[in-house]
Amino acid sequence: MSVDMNNLPAHVAIIMDGNGRWAKNQNKPRSMGHYAGLTKAKEIVGAAAGLGIKYITLYIFSTENWKRTADEVGYLMNLIRNHLQAEFDFYKKNKIRLLHIGDTSGLPADIQSDLRRAMEETAGFSGTTLVMAINYGGRDEIIRGIRKLVAQGTLPQDITEEAVSRSFDVPGLPDVDLLIRTGGELRLSNFLLWHASYAELLFTDTLWPDYTEKEFYSDIEKYQARNRRFGAVPGPQDGKHR
Repeated sequence: MSVDMNNLPAHVAIIMDGNGRWAKNQNKPRSMGHYAGLTKAKEIVGAAAGLGIKYITLYIFSTENWKRTADEVGYLMNLIRNHLQAEFDFYKKNKIRLLHIGDTSGLPADIQSDLRRAMEETAGFSGTTLVMAINYGGRDEIIRGIRKLVAQGTLPQDITEEAVSRSFDVPGLPDVDLLIRTGGELRLSNFLLWHASYAELLFTDTLWPDYTEKEFYSDIEKYQARNRRFGAVPGPQDGKHR
């Protein structure tokens, strides 16, 4: 591993795609792909924590995923439920703080309760922050944020980028530096549309359950080789990532 530990992305976001296709390739039901994907998520979060990455956001369940079959949605909800209940020791060991983005009101009541408890019990942890995007859509978050501003009586002239950012589910969430999508698809799928406006994008054909720590480190290295200009023209002294 040749990751530059002095030049890490502060916020990595991952679209964990390919669970269903992985299961099909293995002649297994889709549910086994989702289970393998959850196991992989824990592994990659551990790798991010080991590097000292400050934030990692995982696209776990989108607002569009409710369109799947009732059996598949039910299985995914059970996976989320069981993970929140069973993995606290893992988060405690690695000092990982848990946060949630998404429309909590659309989730089952017991998962809402488990999310609140997990966030409360990890609030004091100072390591990596894992942001779980559950019942999340980028457009939905923006609309809900604007509605908050309207409900608060915010005047039009006071609607700034900073005001809109403060209205989101995690007001202090920094912009995404690196967004990774596995599974070979080349789109954002309504994920962190505001936060990823200047993210470096990396797409891999690797199906999520086959994604490894080694590939994660390689993606960090690819990010570190990028020249981030944020719309500006670099000067002669500007290097990569400046």
